[in-house]
Parts: sequence; structure tokens; C-alpha cells
Amino acid sequence: MFCDGCGSAVQPGQSFCSKCGKQIVGPVSLAQPRRGRVQEHVRLLGLFWLALSAFNTIAGIVLYVIANTLMVHLHRADPEGGPPAFLIPLLSTIAILLLAKAAIGLFAGWGLLQKEPWARVLVLVLAFVALFTNIPFGTALGIYTMWVLLPAESEEEYEAMVARRAA
Repeated sequence: MFCDGCGSAVQPGQSFCSKCGKQIVGPVSLAQPRRGRVQEHVRLLGLFWLALSAFNTIAGIVLYVIANTLMVHLHRADPEGGPPAFLIPLLSTIAILLLAKAAIGLFAGWGLLQKEPWARVLVLVLAFVALFTNIPFGTALGIYTMWVLLPAESEEEYEAMVARRAA
């Protein structure tokens, strides 16, 4: 039997829910408890992080190839009018950082799908970074991630999911 307010288990004859404190009036519902926010959204969130990281991987590879082929060729062909020399290592560094962020995002998305204990914190850190670095898709995903995983009750629910997976 379950509380009709929060969905936690209630014993027969109990007058108040031990979790939310709601008064139990009449027959106790035999329905299944409601799924929480994290349980409903964690799989979709993991898939979104994998997708965004795949796009970041493609962008990082393209940027690195452009920096080390096209820019080098243009600079050698016309040192005066071509791209400045500092642009090649700058674009290469940005590409490597983008690839590193993509690798961490793939790792975090996989962790969410596997319900690993460290994945929630890692994805929240990536969500804050994505708010400003991947406009507009990263911003939307960062907001969605924080909406799902940031509240205190989300932390408790995620830890319960991890414990159920481990058991």
C-alpha cells in the first residue's frame, strides 16, 4: 500500500505517512508509487549527453584538420596575406580542448545510462560548462540537466537508483 501524496509505502492502519506527513484518510491506495523526476528523465539525459558529445567530437576533428591542413597550406602559400601564424596553434588547441570535453561528455553520458555513482556530479559540472560553451544546444541541455539532477530530492533519488542497481 502506498501514500497517495508522495508514493511511499504505508503500513495498514497507519494514520500519517512517515515520509511526507500527509494524513491517511480512508482506504490506502494499492497503486504503484509514482516515478520520480530522475527516474523518468535519466535515460533521456544520458542519451542527450552522448549526442551532444558526438557533435562536439565531429566539430573538434573538423577544426583540427582545418587548422593543420588548410591553414598551414594557406600560410605557406602566402605568408603576407594568408592567415597569421599564431592562428594554427590556437585553432589546434581549441580543437584539442573540444575533443577533451567531448570525451568527458561521452564518459558522463555512459555513466548516467549505467547509473554510476559519480555520473551525477560529473554531468552537473558539464552542464554548467555547457551553459556558456555550446550555445544554444548546450545551454538547453545544461538547463535540462540542472532541472533533473540539481534539487536535493534528485540527489536522494539518484543515490537510491544507484543502490538498487548495485544490489
